[in-house]
This record gives sequence, structure tokens and C-alpha cells, in this order.
Amino acid sequence: MPLEQVTSSVSSSSRGALTQERTPARRARRQSLQRRRGLIAWAFMLPFLAVSAFVVLGPSLSSFYYSLTDWTGLGAAHFIGLANFQQLLADADFHKAILFNLFWMAWFLTIPMALGLFGAFLLSQIKRFQMFFRAAYFVPYIIASVVNAAIWEQILDPQQGLAFELDKIGIHWLDKVFFFGDQHLALPSVAFVDSWHFWGFLLIFFLAAMQSVDKDLYEAARVDGANRWRQFWHVTLPGILPVFGILVLLVTVWSLITFEYPYIITQGGPAGATQILTVLLYQDAFANNEAGYAAAMGITISIIAIAITLVYQYLQRRGVEI
Repeated sequence: MPLEQVTSSVSSSSRGALTQERTPARRARRQSLQRRRGLIAWAFMLPFLAVSAFVVLGPSLSSFYYSLTDWTGLGAAHFIGLANFQQLLADADFHKAILFNLFWMAWFLTIPMALGLFGAFLLSQIKRFQMFFRAAYFVPYIIASVVNAAIWEQILDPQQGLAFELDKIGIHWLDKVFFFGDQHLALPSVAFVDSWHFWGFLLIFFLAAMQSVDKDLYEAARVDGANRWRQFWHVTLPGILPVFGILVLLVTVWSLITFEYPYIITQGGPAGATQILTVLLYQDAFANNEAGYAAAMGITISIIAIAITLVYQYLQRRGVEI
């Protein structure tokens, strides 16, 4: 064998041996660096995790414990097992509150969602004063709930509100119509007030999603002769489906835990006509001194919300667009 080939073979063997020696060392250094970076990341996250555990996990575990007791909110709590949950199954007020929340959920998944979607589509078609309209639609959402509720209580008051002003010009359609005092009108009226405050929030989300849709798709649709309705149906809706699904989930969960408007305006009345789950929970905890029973109700609401979220995630993994 020529000397050059021998030298080349020896050099190749040496490089291969060095590479084999260096590869485990490099892999070990890389793994060590990754572990160190992971530890640094966890060190930065630790204060936030501690605060979260203190603010969220602690009260959650406390609520679960008290849900298994007959605690009145004061004094000692006595363990009674699942008695509170068994009582919930037979509680007619709880069943009625669930029906009210289902109505609330159906209302907010249709009317405010439709208004937000339609308003965002119209707003996406204009170029001038768009920021002004965005701010105008969003203002009701940032106004305090107490202020919004007070405004609409005055507007819908049959003694001094809209009905009174209509009477002055001879229109008596709203005479003796008590929006918040009629058992059949109270819940839809409160839902209407909450919708007025909430739909601008949905509009902003829908508008942001629409503006992220590829403009070339609209151009192609126009070239194919699609009018605005067909562009909305075949381009806009498919483009915003991920955001639409998230908003459906948020509205569904928020419908279970809504509290401020039904409580501020009617306190659950008249005759329990607006006594949704959170209002019933509040009354059991602070008016009836049944804090343990109210904790069981809160745990039940949380379980329902978690179940809805898990179903949504399951459908997302299966590729089902909501």
C-alpha cells in the first residue's frame, strides 16, 4: 500500500475516534446547558407560581374542604361528607338557577355574538374614522357595571324613563311595562343590559381576527364574482373560526359565573326570576349563612366549567372547528 494511502487511512481513523470521543462530551455539555436554562426559567417563574398557589390554589382547596362541611361562615366547621352535594341534587332553587343560566348562555351565544360579528364586518369595510368607532363601541365595556346598571334602570323606569317621555308625545306602548319588576321580563331585560355592555368587547375581537385574514383571498373571491355576503361566508368566517371558537368557549364559561348585573339590578328578584347560579350562591353564603352549602355549589359550577373546557379541547384535538 502506498505511503500516502496509509497516512490518509490513519488520519481518517484518528478523526473518527476523536469525533466519537467528542460526541458524548458535546451531548453531555448540551444536556447540562439545557438543564441549567430550564432551572433558570423555573427560578424566574417560581415567584409567579407561588403567588398563583397562594391566590388560586389555596382558596380552591379551602372551598373544596368547606364544601364537605356544614360551615355557617363563622365558628367551627363540622365534616358532613357529600351531604351538601346530595342536597344540591334535590334543590329546586338550584335546578331553576341552572335553567336561568342556560337561558343566559343561549342569549349571549346568539344576540351579542351576532351583533359583534355583524358590527365587526361592517366596521372592517370602512377606512375612515375606524378608530373612533372602535372606541365608541368599546366604551360601554370599560364603564363600571354599577354605572351601566344605574343608567338602564333610569331609562327603563316606567315612572320617569323612556315610557314617561313617550307618554308626553302620545305614545303609550310602554305604559305599565315593568322591565325589571315583571317575572317574565326581568331576566331578558337584565340580559339585554349586559349585552349592551358586552357586545363591543366581542366586536373588537372579531374585528382583529378579520383584519388578519389574507387580503388576497378577498381579491380572488371578487375576481370570481363573489359579492360581500359570499365573501363574508366563504372567506371571512373560515378565516376567523379559531377566534370564534375561543369566544364561544369564553362566553359559555362566563355565562356560568356572571353575577354583577343580575345582582345589581334585581338582586335575584322579582320572586327569584333572575336568581342565576352565582346570585343563589351569594344569597346562600351571606344571607342564609350556609357557607358550606354555597361552597359545594361553587365547586359544582367549577366542575361544569372544567367539563365544558375539556370537551372544547377534545373537539379541537379531533379537528372539529367550533
